[in-house]
Amino acid sequence: METKKKTLFIAFSSQKGGVGKSTFTTLFASLLHYRLGYNVAVFDCDFPQHSLVKMRERDMSNIMGNEMYKKLAHKQFTSINKKAYPVIQHRADGVLEAVEQFLQSSSVPVDVIFFDLPGTVNSAGILKTLAGMHHIFTPIIADRVVMESTLVFTQVLNDVIRKQSATSIQSISLFWNQVDGREKSSLYGIYENLIKSLGIHVMRSHITDSKRFRKEGEADAKTVFRSTLLPADERLMKACRLDLFMDEFLRTVKL
Repeated sequence: METKKKTLFIAFSSQKGGVGKSTFTTLFASLLHYRLGYNVAVFDCDFPQHSLVKMRERDMSNIMGNEMYKKLAHKQFTSINKKAYPVIQHRADGVLEAVEQFLQSSSVPVDVIFFDLPGTVNSAGILKTLAGMHHIFTPIIADRVVMESTLVFTQVLNDVIRKQSATSIQSISLFWNQVDGREKSSLYGIYENLIKSLGIHVMRSHITDSKRFRKEGEADAKTVFRSTLLPADERLMKACRLDLFMDEFLRTVKL
């Protein structure tokens, strides 16, 4: 008898805003659901902005107002024969219980649930929710303030949550985002040595800086990058090395 595969809980999480956690949640949810054949759901717990819920609303509007997007969406949804993944608004406090109810009532088996969480460990219920994740990915940039904030955040996860017996965490991984080719590579080496000395894992793949991360659904766009309804264009993924990062991500979460 085949055992039912457990749903993976994944969060791109950070103590610092503006480093890309919501963007990566969208990118990976869309790639897994629309291109790689997994069934995905997203819980937007980032109160009060709930940026992913608002992004889904914008994406619906963009597709209806752009002929190219409309054709892409029609072709995609006809070929994959499934609906868009749900983006569900909830507070971080109590979200794990809400997810269990969602999984029990879902008409299809759900492979992965992504959580977009508030950027502070002081939010109500955040530590309990993080302890319920299977994999946590934290984007970092070569900035002293971001690094200090991230290392404190990650050490809280390592030292507090993982010492508790009731934790689901299998991996916590930092990864470089917005890497500028003009910056001295020695700077990254210094930071990486510091991170590794603290026993924290850093992914090998680096995401290079790209204006695509700050754009979505332009009216005259010929390609798609950040969208909750369509996966990122493969050429744009290669341009910022997101394709290499995706491979490492899949190996890390064992999908």
